[in-house]
Amino acid sequence: MKGKGVLITGGSKGLGAALAEELSGAGARVVLVARAEEELRKTVARIRDRGGEAHALPGDVSDKLQAHRIAGAAAALVGPIELLVHNASTLGPTPLRLLLDTECEDLEQVLQTNLVGPFRLTKIVAGAMALRGSGLVLHVSSDTAVAAYPRWGAYGVSKAALDHMNRIWALELAQTGVRFLSVDPGEMHAAAMPEADRAELAQPVRVARWIARLVAHGVESGSRIVVPGEAR
Repeated sequence: MKGKGVLITGGSKGLGAALAEELSGAGARVVLVARAEEELRKTVARIRDRGGEAHALPGDVSDKLQAHRIAGAAAALVGPIELLVHNASTLGPTPLRLLLDTECEDLEQVLQTNLVGPFRLTKIVAGAMALRGSGLVLHVSSDTAVAAYPRWGAYGVSKAALDHMNRIWALELAQTGVRFLSVDPGEMHAAAMPEADRAELAQPVRVARWIARLVAHGVESGSRIVVPGEAR
């Protein structure tokens, strides 16, 4: 990843921030996108203090008017984007609700952030990747994409659709040099599980290190990879 441009959404904290630190440590030029501007700038400052290159780009991936601005600004800052990481996501209102109690507007917002936003940004960035003949789009998935859990309906539906979109992208762009990957990092949402033992939740730094190695070694386009328990 040395010298390559990386765009990470949801980059202000958690897995996004940890992945930015890991990749910048390997020489990548990283742009972080998030709505929380103060946290975003703190993460960027931390990376720069360690000698890495990182840039803050406040933005909301669920807003269709911002997609071209985000992609254009990122490329202007670090050059062609070789790795796009769709990490930004929302659970919807917490405590999580049964589908019968989920407002249509809340479901729509979850889909805009977790599915439609990534679709818009990929259309822009993957198009440029295809013209160059290289690039990787990484979708951060969840076990809720493959297993049904009560009260996780909106989030699970969005992640299941994201996984399937990953496979379709991979098939449609198979001859372009652009690869697609879906990674399930293990459960990391403490906000949705207030009773959970924090030690049992996946640790962002360990997961980021494992994902960075996966990106470096490469896997078959369209794959869905689950981070193994010992790497969490």
